[in-house]
Amino acid sequence: MRNKTNARLILAVLALFGYIATDAIAQAGGSAVPFLLISPDARASAMGDVGTGIADDINAVYWNPAGLGFHSYINPDAEFEEDLIPWRQVALTYSKWLPQFNADLFYSTASVGHYFESLDGTVAFNFIFMNLGEFTKTDINGNEQGKFISNEYTFGISYGTMITDDLAFGTQGRFILSNLAPKSATDGADAGTGMSGSLDLSLLWRPSKLDIFGWDIGKKFSLGFNLQNIGPKVTYRKEADPLPTNLRLGMAMNLFQDEFNDLKFACDVSKLLVYRDSLGSDPIPTSFVTAWKNPGVELALGMEYWYKFNNIPLFALRGGYFTEPARLGNRDYFTFGAGVKYNVFNIDMSFISPTEENHPLANTMRFSLLIDWK
Repeated sequence: MRNKTNARLILAVLALFGYIATDAIAQAGGSAVPFLLISPDARASAMGDVGTGIADDINAVYWNPAGLGFHSYINPDAEFEEDLIPWRQVALTYSKWLPQFNADLFYSTASVGHYFESLDGTVAFNFIFMNLGEFTKTDINGNEQGKFISNEYTFGISYGTMITDDLAFGTQGRFILSNLAPKSATDGADAGTGMSGSLDLSLLWRPSKLDIFGWDIGKKFSLGFNLQNIGPKVTYRKEADPLPTNLRLGMAMNLFQDEFNDLKFACDVSKLLVYRDSLGSDPIPTSFVTAWKNPGVELALGMEYWYKFNNIPLFALRGGYFTEPARLGNRDYFTFGAGVKYNVFNIDMSFISPTEENHPLANTMRFSLLIDWK
């Protein structure tokens, strides 16, 4: 059977149209399960794919799990202890991936988080699913042997807690499964199936007091760090590919805020810590060093404006820009989006506008629903 060929084809499609151009794979190092690098929420996507320094909602499970540590009770000033309500949120995201190809690709996520006083922090669970579409299985003579569906998914559990008054630590563990092709009829092996596990380690600093040349930016400024997807390689039969281990650094700054307006700026810099050459790919932690042989980083810039009434957010407008060197994939695009908040519901959407004509990511839209579960 040609399952092995089909598996490679799917990987190539993902690499080419999801994140890294095929010419960059040989130069900058390719990885397995690249869906782990997709922005999981429409809010961050609309801001150019930033979030490491913001991480102020349940989607921190992706951007920076340490952000979960800043949540506790939503009414800490309650008169009686039994009236305290712990922070809880639920988030759902859906995106039709590469819509112009009509390939039935889609990406979806679900997350839920809850603060536990007994654990002195917040615990969150998340699920990410990437549907890669339907493929035709053929034998060595090219005869069709039926259809199969390829997909990849991950389950994760996160925890965030405060370690000082202004600094939080977060971590996430994931189980990852990649189903690229079915079992081979000749030897029963899972030609295109692999699994792995990963770990995230993160920090988020939000100083309550910080004076910069007489300008007090306390409670307005934050810095984030997240080392994502640390784990063993994913093995497909006899071939092994590294996880997309990624280093993210981010900052966020509230530029203006009053009773009716809230304007925020954020910036993320990220580096894929994967290195591959003609002999194969380097394992962790060697790749933490050798990956820097691939020059350049990804840069994302974004802004968010909220209109409020009596300090209650009503709707948001967002914009951003993402770029990376040609050696790393040559993605370059603007993003736009909006959001509406009503009671406990937040609905967001985003749109990608590449600078290159006929780019595979053109017209990609994401829709997210976030619920403050009280």
